[in-house]
Amino acid sequence: MGAGHPTLWRQRLPSPDHSPRAMTAPRFTGLSAASARSSTTKRRNRKRDTKPELLLRVALWRMGLRYRLDAADLPGRPDIVFLRPRLAVFVDGDFWHGRNWEERKQRLANGRNASYWIAKIGYNRERDARNTRLLLDDGWRVLRLWETDIRRDVSACVRQIIAILNNDEPLVFGRPPPPSTPGSASNLIPR
Repeated sequence: MGAGHPTLWRQRLPSPDHSPRAMTAPRFTGLSAASARSSTTKRRNRKRDTKPELLLRVALWRMGLRYRLDAADLPGRPDIVFLRPRLAVFVDGDFWHGRNWEERKQRLANGRNASYWIAKIGYNRERDARNTRLLLDDGWRVLRLWETDIRRDVSACVRQIIAILNNDEPLVFGRPPPPSTPGSASNLIPR
């Protein structure tokens, strides 16, 4: 991702409604970083082992819970997976996964490379909804946690996971799907 070397990634994926048309990931072609500092910051963002993910994993481990990490064989590569109870946990970054999307979209519209960032984060949200649906259809329960919720109160997140694992939780609470998908008014993801 160097200055003179734009990242050219493009991946054709099934659409969220499983129709034959394909979603296409946004491209960096023709865009440049807003500044050298922002480029360095974005380049340092980690795919796994982020601070919120580590906070959650350490808290779960201390409670005696054992899990798999970064399950490449499941849709969306869940960050934490409990195999027998079939629970997939995602630790989603607020920026990259569009927390408070309408507000964030308005702020992004006023910044540099606005069309790219709005398309990129919108695509991420659609991909998240698609992967959640694929997991649910395959009999998995899905929990999506926001990074700030983990940083604010990791104990509450651990209690939520334990309740789900103990089957005390009839529904898995996650974030609502993006507005373009049916049922977006709900903040519950049925198991």
